[in-house]
Amino acid sequence: MADVELSESKLAELSQSVRARLAKMPQLSYGTLTLGSRYLLSPLAGYTNLPFRRIVREVGGVGLATTDLVNARGLMDGSAKSLQLIETCPEDRPFAVQLFGSNPAIMRDAAQFLEARGIDSIDINMGCPVHRITKGGAGASMMCQVDSTVELVRLIVESVKIPVTVKMRLGWDQTQLTAPKFAREFEQVGVAAVAIHGRTREQGFSGVVDRDGIRQVVEAVEKIPVIGNGDIRTVADGVRMFAETGCHGISMGRGALANPWIFRQFVEWETTGQANVPGHFEDRLGLLLKQFSYLEQQRGTERAIVSFRKMAHWYLKAMCVNAHLRNQMQSARTREEFVAAVEEIAVRGPSRGSRTGVLPELAIPVPSGPIENW
Repeated sequence: MADVELSESKLAELSQSVRARLAKMPQLSYGTLTLGSRYLLSPLAGYTNLPFRRIVREVGGVGLATTDLVNARGLMDGSAKSLQLIETCPEDRPFAVQLFGSNPAIMRDAAQFLEARGIDSIDINMGCPVHRITKGGAGASMMCQVDSTVELVRLIVESVKIPVTVKMRLGWDQTQLTAPKFAREFEQVGVAAVAIHGRTREQGFSGVVDRDGIRQVVEAVEKIPVIGNGDIRTVADGVRMFAETGCHGISMGRGALANPWIFRQFVEWETTGQANVPGHFEDRLGLLLKQFSYLEQQRGTERAIVSFRKMAHWYLKAMCVNAHLRNQMQSARTREEFVAAVEEIAVRGPSRGSRTGVLPELAIPVPSGPIENW
């Protein structure tokens, strides 16, 4: 069913009502871990690495940031990729690692390994729809096995002292909407919070998020917070998520890629009722350079240039940089070529609008086509 656009007056009414409700709620906490805000950075494969987490934290408003999904087996095998995904720094707090896997003993060992490294919270991935993850019994496929999944989660909760959370979808498909049942069970075994993406695995990212489905999860638990996720690209989207689900916090992934200021905007809205506009061309260019410098420190120049390409693409699209200049940055192989591309972009500016004016909203596309091909 298509989402219905709200009038400005109705949105303003909802906004006021939601802010009044949030003002009466305690600060968002995962067990003993108190978060700085109720606006969280979602795990997003290939994007929520340490350099990006540092950027959004510097912009402000982030209550918790979580890694890209990390393979528990890879972590225990000492995989360089897995170890790099969990790298952090003193400014990257509070910080959660999202684990995926289906072997209880390996998941337990990985959780204990992370706790020993000082991680603040562990998030169990039960939402990834990608075939290479689900075919091994991990990700969203865990939602098809109630008893074994609850026991796996119980084992992890009992093996560590830090808070354990779960990120899941509404279910495998429309015939198996198991999220409310799982949420009740997880609360009983000691999970500190659950985050719900309002789609089934079968949907992938198609259609619109089912906020009524998220509400059913909120109503299924007694005390633990439920985090709403999906299709939150603006403050208005978040207002509707809060209003229609009763959730305690919201998490954003692609919305943050398009607009790293979105967490600060939500805090401004919750505090004052108004949110400042996101950064303009010059602000975004500054963030781009800073994020690249963090990536360069972590991976070295050559690897940073290659791995930064997909992130740079979305920065430059949001900055209204023309295709020729975007391609010039994508084709850079050396630091000199990268710097030359940046300098030309800085000189030429946006293809429309001004350097310090409000830029048009950008929506980051989601994967499309059959899930089995992702």
